[in-house]
Amino acid sequence: MELGNDTHISKFLLLGFSEEPALRPLIFGLFLSMYLITVFGNLLIILAISSDSHLHTPMYFFLANLSFVDICFTSTTVPKMLLNTQTQSKVINYAGCISQMYFFLLCAELDDFLLSAMAYDRFVAICHPLHYTVIMNPQLCGLLVLVSWIISVTNSLLQTLVVLQLSFCTDMEIPHFFCELNQMIQLACSDTFLNDMMMYFATVLLGGAPLAGVLYSYSKIVSSICGISSAQGKYRAFSTCASHLSVVSLFYCTGLGVYLSSAAIQSSYSSATASVMYTVVSPMLNPFIYSLRNRDIKRALKRIVGVPVT
Repeated sequence: MELGNDTHISKFLLLGFSEEPALRPLIFGLFLSMYLITVFGNLLIILAISSDSHLHTPMYFFLANLSFVDICFTSTTVPKMLLNTQTQSKVINYAGCISQMYFFLLCAELDDFLLSAMAYDRFVAICHPLHYTVIMNPQLCGLLVLVSWIISVTNSLLQTLVVLQLSFCTDMEIPHFFCELNQMIQLACSDTFLNDMMMYFATVLLGGAPLAGVLYSYSKIVSSICGISSAQGKYRAFSTCASHLSVVSLFYCTGLGVYLSSAAIQSSYSSATASVMYTVVSPMLNPFIYSLRNRDIKRALKRIVGVPVT
């Protein structure tokens, strides 16, 4: 690695979580277990949905896409961290770091948009049940996913291209377990005004708009459920969106918690530890939430493993 103010950086150092050698086996085992659970759990959800014709509906179409993105989300960061922990190396080359940052941004934004699309699906199902099949037709569902991909790819590409224009100084240590956009910008010794503006603009627009859509959808859902006279009808309506509401709460609460805690504590290691919640824990728990709270998914999973369905 060349010293001085140079854009041609050959490598970065990912400092990770702890310098203690005694903790490395524990960290490696913990993250390997969470990664395997995430991959196999989400693959089971995809397999269950694709193999059961009863699950070929808009809600499960979005869920299958979410499960695929969650696998990619964790695969962007965890395997490299496991490799570095096992080899006791902290190095990630420049191209690898930029690629990791790009795919991390892409998957995070896709998660955001897909959760918003799923909230809209539940809004239509509960507030406009008679028009559900007309509104949530295959063309609209495909269009929502396609637009989500286009916006996410475009923004991630723009953010990455702007980072490529930065000059970096001699301090190439990233106090994180992956190449995160904000950490990369902080390492730069050239002017980062454009990067900061683009990052804040994307956060407000691409993060705030889907969240506003989710909040609006659920405000209408709650209002509609409260208007149902029978207790059984209320329970049935709420049960159709309980799993999605749990996933949405987990994703946004952990994501907001990370940035609020990092801003309050001002510790990079605390931020890295908190980031585990939405980068690893949230994708790992999603299959459990849907399989434990959803009868249709339970039946499909039982058919896959050969358990008699009652």
